[in-house]
Amino acid sequence: MTSVYRQIGIGCEKLFRTILKDALDLTAADVVWSYEMPLANGKTRTLYLDGRVPLDKIPDVTKRKRFHAWMRESANQVGVDPKVFASLTGTIFEVRQGYKSKDSKRQNADIANAATAYTKAYFPCAAILSNQIDGDILLRYRAEKWAVVTGIEGANSPLISTYDFMRDVVGYDMAAFFKRNSKVLRTEIELVLKALLAPETT
Repeated sequence: MTSVYRQIGIGCEKLFRTILKDALDLTAADVVWSYEMPLANGKTRTLYLDGRVPLDKIPDVTKRKRFHAWMRESANQVGVDPKVFASLTGTIFEVRQGYKSKDSKRQNADIANAATAYTKAYFPCAAILSNQIDGDILLRYRAEKWAVVTGIEGANSPLISTYDFMRDVVGYDMAAFFKRNSKVLRTEIELVLKALLAPETT
């Protein structure tokens, strides 16, 4: 079950990146981001986040200004200093289907990612596709200067709703995509679960 949940999350990440790429006219290389973390043994580890929007790579001026305006409002909301914001060149994303657990290791890793993003001149945003996020975690991430948008429908605010952000800022109605394809997605997941849970035959 954990593996199925993880695969759903990976599918959400890939969908999110594809929408960023197509809606903002970015390349496959534009929408990925990673950085090297030094290890105690002298080696390095490459860490990847789930999406990126570099402002200077958005060819459409209107789209670029719209995205930058969202960044500014989001940064103001979480208390980013205007001088720090002036240095930011885009946004990196951590995408989750949901965030049910209070895994402190995961939280600390995300906070470290945000700190690194700022040193690389990127604004960090966690995009949660459902409402499955604990209130304490939400407050902690925002306190650490993460923008966080969640799967709220009808909020009419791209500062708090993933689906409003995707529709009004990126330019693609992701909520409508899920509604159009809900039967197919449900059927595929049910087939996988039935295969996993079926009794073994000898």
